[in-house]
Amino acid sequence: MLQKKSINPGKIRFNILSLILFFFLFFFLKSNLTFSSELEGQFTDIKVLDKISSKNILVKLTNGQETKHKDLIIKSMKCKNSEFDDNPEITAYIQVRDTTNKNKDDVFVFNGWMFSSSPSIAPFDHPVYDIWLVGCY
Repeated sequence: MLQKKSINPGKIRFNILSLILFFFLFFFLKSNLTFSSELEGQFTDIKVLDKISSKNILVKLTNGQETKHKDLIIKSMKCKNSEFDDNPEITAYIQVRDTTNKNKDDVFVFNGWMFSSSPSIAPFDHPVYDIWLVGCY
C-alpha cells in the first residue's frame, strides 16, 4: 500500500515566501513613516529682533497656536528639519499679523515659508521687527 503525502512542498514554500515578503514590506514602510514623522516638529523656535532697541528675543512657538509678542501675533503652522545632516535646513510655515495695523485689507504682514539658511528667499519686511527661523523640534 502506497502512502499519500499530506503536505504539498510547493504550497509551503509559497506561504513562507509570502510571509517573509509581508514582514519585510511592513517593517520597511513602518520605518519610512516614522523617519518622515521624526523630521517634522511640534515646536518652532524663532528669534525676534527689535530694530529700535536692537534686542533679540528667542520665541518658542507651538505649531498651530498663536503667540503674541509685543505688537505681533505669530503663528507657526508647520516646521520640518532637513533629511541631510551635512547641510541642515529648517523650514517652517509662519503667519505674522501686526496688531497696530488698523487696515483690514492687510491681514498678514508675513504669510509663507521661512528657511533657516536663506532668510532672504521670502523676507519678513517690517519697520520695527525682524524675524528669523532658528529651530524645529
